[in-house]
Amino acid sequence: MTITLHHGDLPEYPHDATSIAIDTEAMGLQHPRDRLCLVQLSRGDGNVDLVKIARGQTAAPNLTRLLADPAIEKLFHYGRFDMGILAATFGVMAAPVYCTKIASRLVRTYTDRHGLRELAREVAGEDISKQQQSSDWGADTLTDAQMAYAASDVLHLHKIRIGLDAMLEREGRTELAQQCFAFLPTRVALDLAGWPDIDIFAHS
Repeated sequence: MTITLHHGDLPEYPHDATSIAIDTEAMGLQHPRDRLCLVQLSRGDGNVDLVKIARGQTAAPNLTRLLADPAIEKLFHYGRFDMGILAATFGVMAAPVYCTKIASRLVRTYTDRHGLRELAREVAGEDISKQQQSSDWGADTLTDAQMAYAASDVLHLHKIRIGLDAMLEREGRTELAQQCFAFLPTRVALDLAGWPDIDIFAHS
């Protein structure tokens, strides 16, 4: 694994990519209260780019072009949060997207454990550590342990996606998953507009 740390933006826009795994780290899980601190990206080739976002930063041209590029699929685990904080920070909604947590909930109905660690172990045969999950991501300098943890969150997503796709196909739920992924930007827009905890489709 090769980890490269950048400050403020990607150095170049990856025009030749077709699928990019993306994750984020923030000061907490409530936006706009908690700011975006780090964006992790991988093409699934064993290399990970980390982009450190400064407090108050609202522009990252190469990163936002990537998020908006309709030819590049953005691969998330629980994309609802990552897409929301990226949109709140940079004003761009990631699309098209694939979310491994949604795929897992649709097809791994024999369990209620849909976290990344469980998925990596069962679907991809990889063990990842969540030791740095609660960490000060706004620190001026990230530790080696923080960077390794952040990288692990995107390193195996492509492999997990392959396994989940096979399960979705086997169970006849591929089209349903695709429809959920297509709706995800709208669900995120509802979060940002003030409906994060309300199901507008519910009877009451």
